[in-house]
Amino acid sequence: MGVIASLLILILWLFVIVTLVRVVFSWVSPYPNNPVYRLAYQITEPVLAPVRHRLPPVSGMDLSPLVVTLVCYFLINALGYLS
Repeated sequence: MGVIASLLILILWLFVIVTLVRVVFSWVSPYPNNPVYRLAYQITEPVLAPVRHRLPPVSGMDLSPLVVTLVCYFLINALGYLS
């Protein structure tokens, strides 16, 4: 079980990093003409879109990356106890 938990923790950390890359690119260059941004978008959008549909924007800000990142941190912590 330890190897699977460690692999899942690694995947979740990578997803958090890709999500942060997407957020930073959206602040710096909101136009998706960068291949790194497009890759980050393709990786994170399937997870962020359902959260975005359930969570209304607050003052025009999309909070779905924050919610997904917090859930990832929670899962990383929970899986850390299993490994």
